[in-house]
Amino acid sequence: MIDRVALYLQDAHDLRDGLDYVKYAEERGFEAVWQAESRLVRDAIVPMAAYAAVTDEIKVGSGVINNWTRNIGLLAATFLTLDDLAPDRIICGIGAWWDPLAKNVGIDRKSPLTAMEETVIVLRRLLNLERVSFDGEFVHVNNIELDVVHGRREPRNVPIYIGATGPKMMALTGRIADGVVLNYCVPPKYNIQAIDQLKVGLKESGRTLDELDRPQLVVCSVDDDGDKAIDTSRELLTQYLAQQPHIAKASGVSMDVVAEIQSILGWPATHEQIMQAKHLVPDELVHKITASGTPADARAKVQEYLDNGATCPILYPVGGNVKKLIDTFATK
Repeated sequence: MIDRVALYLQDAHDLRDGLDYVKYAEERGFEAVWQAESRLVRDAIVPMAAYAAVTDEIKVGSGVINNWTRNIGLLAATFLTLDDLAPDRIICGIGAWWDPLAKNVGIDRKSPLTAMEETVIVLRRLLNLERVSFDGEFVHVNNIELDVVHGRREPRNVPIYIGATGPKMMALTGRIADGVVLNYCVPPKYNIQAIDQLKVGLKESGRTLDELDRPQLVVCSVDDDGDKAIDTSRELLTQYLAQQPHIAKASGVSMDVVAEIQSILGWPATHEQIMQAKHLVPDELVHKITASGTPADARAKVQEYLDNGATCPILYPVGGNVKKLIDTFATK
């Protein structure tokens, strides 16, 4: 029985349709909705505010924003504002971003571990309504605090989850974060080594694994026609393996296959290019790193991720009927 479940929304749907999906997910017992912010297509904060405004109970998370493009003061003020809109329902999911996209917009992701640690430390202190001075390698603030004159002058309950993929970022997450957002497009067994690294950091912080939430993004394509669902996921994998090679590495995909896909896809990739390259992604890989097929197939695969240490699936609906996916995993 899958008793915790969350929804992941990106940009494949009309934004107003997303509001309906989130309201329906809340009705069917989903505990959270996470809004993506990765490619240069849809910011996370605007949809998060919209989801929070039309719901009453469901948690709303960023899945994930990056720690490079928002000044730390603005970042803290943004999540204070979201918490004003939906008190105790906001989650800050934050990640280290990825190249070549970061490089292409002028971001030099040097010392990503240090940059993430400084961001999380100062963000948490600001949301705790502390007055903060900090002179780090990346974050420099002098005697600042969130300037709440009107409204709740009280520490905000906004847990910070790091979207980690590599082992060093996993260890850092275990040491400083409230939770980890485990990545998608990886096999369930990937979680075993990820959790080993989380434990390294948790030991340093004096905590146990049970004290760190571990939701996991899972690409999920559900259709009564299982072959159709698999082919839909294949198209997504074609794009993501080319554009986010760190995911390809974590999922064990041959770099030769990635290079061949990249030789076909431009940036950004067109639908025609994806159709041309998708034959390079075999059924075996789709089954290995996504939950795709009939409703029963999808539920069984999601259970594998939970059996390997994830605490809550964050389901990324790929194509098809989003409400059918919600019904497939509904807890009420």
